Amino acid sequence: MPPAPNRASALRAVLSQMGVDGFILPRGDEHLGEYVAPCAERLAWLTGFTGSAGMAAILPDRAAVFSDGRYITQMDQQVDAGVWERLHIRETPPPAWLAAHGASLRIGYDPRLIGESALRPFSDAGLALVALPANPVDRIWTDRPAAPCTPCVPQPEDLAGQSSHDKRAALAASLRGAGDSALVLSDPASIAWLLNIRGQDVPYTPLSLSFAIVHDTGHITLLIDPAKLSGPTRAWLGPDVALLPPDALEETLRALAPARVQVDPTGNAIWFIQTLVDAGATVIRKENPCVLPKAIKNPTEQEGSRHAHLLDGVAICRFLHWLEGNATRTTELEAADRLDRFRAASPDYRGESFPAISGAGPNGAVIHYRVTPETSRALQANEVYLIDSGGQYPFGTTDITRTVWTGPDVPGADIRNAFTRVLRGHIALARARFPTGVTGHALDALARHALWDGGLDYDHGTGHGIGSYLSVHEGPATIAPVFRPVMLRAGMILSNEPGYYRPGAFGIRLENLHLVQPSPIGEAGRTFLEFEVLTHAPFDRRLIDATLLQPDEIAWLDRYHARVLERIAPQLESSARTWLEAACAPLNAG
Repeated sequence: MPPAPNRASALRAVLSQMGVDGFILPRGDEHLGEYVAPCAERLAWLTGFTGSAGMAAILPDRAAVFSDGRYITQMDQQVDAGVWERLHIRETPPPAWLAAHGASLRIGYDPRLIGESALRPFSDAGLALVALPANPVDRIWTDRPAAPCTPCVPQPEDLAGQSSHDKRAALAASLRGAGDSALVLSDPASIAWLLNIRGQDVPYTPLSLSFAIVHDTGHITLLIDPAKLSGPTRAWLGPDVALLPPDALEETLRALAPARVQVDPTGNAIWFIQTLVDAGATVIRKENPCVLPKAIKNPTEQEGSRHAHLLDGVAICRFLHWLEGNATRTTELEAADRLDRFRAASPDYRGESFPAISGAGPNGAVIHYRVTPETSRALQANEVYLIDSGGQYPFGTTDITRTVWTGPDVPGADIRNAFTRVLRGHIALARARFPTGVTGHALDALARHALWDGGLDYDHGTGHGIGSYLSVHEGPATIAPVFRPVMLRAGMILSNEPGYYRPGAFGIRLENLHLVQPSPIGEAGRTFLEFEVLTHAPFDRRLIDATLLQPDEIAWLDRYHARVLERIAPQLESSARTWLEAACAPLNAG
């Protein structure tokens, strides 16, 4: 295996042997998911960049790593500038970079790691693309970890809220109505939702890596490592689910020809389309039909999320109380571990929903900072500390960010100004009422207005969907500046997380999760929606400049804190309860 600085050179040698001049490597696996098993972390192994979104492009005489605004600072810290250019993926899109530096070259790609929609901009740029039969990185990554094989377990119907049979019947009816014979699923979260199963094949998200074919009869062909399935799980899946090993995938796809087969060109790797077309099937390009019903939580899942957030709120408040007396006697890594231990006090806790972002001072300005033993710094007096974390519970997934002041002095006016503007944006979105049919794009400016009014902004979206004991980042709805034609619907759970980041100084982010609910307002014949706040934890009063808040904003904050106190205080020990009473006191009470 080549040393890290020589891996790009070793890859170039393999590319030459495979008859191509360059290669594009997205961060991801055959399922195109955000969280991947260690064996699929090719981008991190090749470049050193560990962010959850990014891409590398390599040519004979130059190479580059691309990511978005969440990871620019992290990329600068992790990627060797002597080997790789480090570029903002929106300011310098990879297709444009390749067209500028390798327009006449043959550019290889792994068709199992990129969707048709993601590949199209490279074709549109006029590049000569070559689908490779194997991933060239795997030829030089000689100590690549083995594929995961954890138990696949049932998700009981009293937690799922709907039987797999009913979900499959609805999908089958949709297929028949469209005149299609089958649907290809490579998204393990969709398969987990559809079959009411969970696993532990990837970090932080309870997934069992697999592929599935949904037939218009309601029967399923599930391609999964048989070692993952116990007798009880096989019985749970039932007779309508046929089991095959993953290496039968190509043969299974080819056997579908010449039928009409639905494939999501964004969520499925282009290899699926190429294989079906080559076999003579008719590919019907449609969005994954599991994504929307999975995002609209049924009443059982909604109640499960409320329960998860109550448990999580107790852990968060215990942590914030502990931090009050220990901020300058701990490190970023120790603080994240302490929060994890507070969560683990609940027997229902199943682990973090993502790696905690625990950043003090300048590290807090790294939007998706990931603390390691090498980067962990001690928290100092009189600085800003940001902790973004979440938990997995069998009945719900949580995600919360709080920004606190370590004291003992009063924070500076500029810090309180930025914090309060972020808080105002958070409150504005939390209070929003909007007509049915509105998209998240239409709400994004509410969270930014107070920041914009002060000449400030943040380089990430404001809200993402949350799964039900699934992924902490779930589509299809978002709240972001980039338009997505997905309207918000009752039952969706989204985050509300505006922020502000001053590189080299501090970061601020304030995040709660919201459940979209019907609103009582609206003229006859027109329905409105609003948000139910799920998260229970106070905002740091020391960082609030109350003179910047309007009376109705103060009233909202006081009501929110009163609700936190009512629901969390009875579950705390006396010292933490006393702390919470002070933290949740009316803002103008001192």
